[in-house]
Amino acid sequence: MTVLFERDGEEEIGFDYESLLIKVVEEALRQEQCPYECEVNVRLTENEGIRRLNQEFRDLDVPTDVLSFPMVEYEVPADFSQLDSPEAQVMYFNLDTKELLLGDIVISLERAREQSEEYGHSLERELAFLTAHSMLHLMGYDHMEDGEREVMEGKQENILQNLGITRD
Repeated sequence: MTVLFERDGEEEIGFDYESLLIKVVEEALRQEQCPYECEVNVRLTENEGIRRLNQEFRDLDVPTDVLSFPMVEYEVPADFSQLDSPEAQVMYFNLDTKELLLGDIVISLERAREQSEEYGHSLERELAFLTAHSMLHLMGYDHMEDGEREVMEGKQENILQNLGITRD
């Protein structure tokens, strides 16, 4: 598995966020029984950076906490069987490493800090939550309808619980 990190700004985070987010990515893939080694890109930015992306890709001129850019469109969430075809192997896999190109996660570190204070838990927990949330999007889950939202919330909570990441 490859997790590539990119970071805007020099603000001190205060803990090894890369190791934490790699654990969350691994647990999400394990939980959803992904049969492939994967590549995921994670970018930490600030509110202005994520606002620009939100404007460009969602036509919303506001900052958000996290954006997900999945590479695969799933007919059924986390149904990896659709990736078995030769065409899918060429479209969705890194031809050098043979890893599934799952997609990109962009997190506003500024918004994550605000939300951790608002919800009364650590920045570690908030970044782990946002990563778990985004990983589920990268595997085809959504939360536009109540039923979808309940499924996704349960899966997010399971990922965090399995890692012992709780609200402080």
